[in-house]
Amino acid sequence: MSFVSDLVEHAAQTAPPSRSLTAVSDEPAHVRGAFGRFPSGVAAICAVVDGSPVGMVASSFSVGVSYSPAMVMFSVQNASTTWPVLEGAGRLGVSILGGDHADACLQLASRSRDRFAGLSTTATDAGALFVDGSTMWLDCEVLSTTPAGDHRIVVMQVHGLSVDHDAHPLVYQQQRFHRLSGLG
Repeated sequence: MSFVSDLVEHAAQTAPPSRSLTAVSDEPAHVRGAFGRFPSGVAAICAVVDGSPVGMVASSFSVGVSYSPAMVMFSVQNASTTWPVLEGAGRLGVSILGGDHADACLQLASRSRDRFAGLSTTATDAGALFVDGSTMWLDCEVLSTTPAGDHRIVVMQVHGLSVDHDAHPLVYQQQRFHRLSGLG
């Protein structure tokens, strides 16, 4: 019995502290801080519109919405001034940013400077625009948008893809960029 009682005592001493739930605040910063604990990849969503590059970044991007047909999704703030321009593009280029793209990500998210100055990109004839050096490119078409609180959920069909198996993704968590390395 001594062995069992020792195990029970050890388990009690090493048990995680108790947790409790708190009501979700009406303050977006409260929720954003909590949601920021979830690591995510970063996608650049870009197109050539009326001859000019237009783009934004999203950390809410998700693959695998559907495999047949291939579909992906992300959410965009209702207040975005870039999304209404991109939404009208026939094709959107989604670039899953690589570990070396932290500065490019900040540039593409900027509201005050040229988002594409010095950025190496590749465009398709259909207008999808991709960031070179990304881990994956997806040539997409918007299928639907759905209101979701202060955001819209955008579902897109993937028409083409390219994967760089040697590139590692950029990860965003707790308001900082991280790099994954040593992946198999």
